[in-house]
Amino acid sequence: MLSRTADNLFWLARYTERAGNVARGLGVASRMAAVSARLGAEVDEWRSLLTASGEDASFYRKYEAPTADSVVHWLIFDPDNASGILPCIEAARRNARAVRTALTVDMWEALNDTWNHLRALPPEAMEGEKLADFLGWVRERVTLFNGAAHDTMLRNEAWRFVHLGTMLERADNTARLLDVKHHLLTAEAEGAVDYVQWQAVLRSVSALRSYQWIYRDRLNPRRIAELMILRPELPRSLMACLAEVAETLDAIALGQGGRRGECHRLAGTLQAQLRYGRIDAIMEEGLHAFLTIMIERVAALGGEIDAFYIRH
Repeated sequence: MLSRTADNLFWLARYTERAGNVARGLGVASRMAAVSARLGAEVDEWRSLLTASGEDASFYRKYEAPTADSVVHWLIFDPDNASGILPCIEAARRNARAVRTALTVDMWEALNDTWNHLRALPPEAMEGEKLADFLGWVRERVTLFNGAAHDTMLRNEAWRFVHLGTMLERADNTARLLDVKHHLLTAEAEGAVDYVQWQAVLRSVSALRSYQWIYRDRLNPRRIAELMILRPELPRSLMACLAEVAETLDAIALGQGGRRGECHRLAGTLQAQLRYGRIDAIMEEGLHAFLTIMIERVAALGGEIDAFYIRH
């Protein structure tokens, strides 16, 4: 496969997944902001969301404060934010057009229809009580695209680069969401608000019911961290995502005569670290320190994939 095609497929998947992740985060933050407002801490929810998006520095260069209106506009519309929902869908569609023949009809229609609908939506369709419906629609459209890729693409090299981009972006998102809320997971509950916050952390990766199924007990911060970091059953856990990245890179290498690079070594190292990791050791090391390192290593892995398969 041409490196240009691999690049388009990889970033098509990353941008599409990122749009869905931003919608998830916004949905949870908007609900939690209403709870936090009673305690005078509404701004904390919007500030945390900006940090999780990785675009907080750019936000503060343009806006004075993280209010509900400014953060929603930044994370949905603003063309200066490459990680906003509309810019992500636009970038995904641009990459998809460049490799149109490598995609199935279902994948292209899912993405193209999403873009056309977004362009036609007036701003007021995403304001106030309508915001939750809009964010739910974005998540559904991303799920539709991912489902089309999973159900209709041949399991060839093109599919592997799409899958690689999706899993890498998902791992990065889970690590960032956990990191901005790490303080909630390092102490026992002090009241009902803490319990609601723990629920919000799980809802950000659609894992509240999964937690109840696996642990069959009340929410516990250590178990929440374990679920989202180490449990392979959860599709959005760091373990599950990075295992898929390592396996996909191995499959690409096998199809290219065994050619491997630093990205394969790094992916295998991360997978082994999580596979044999223990939550007690992670908590003793410090959850924030651990997640900071994971975010840095996932970013480094993305750079190594780019260097080996795309910019070589």
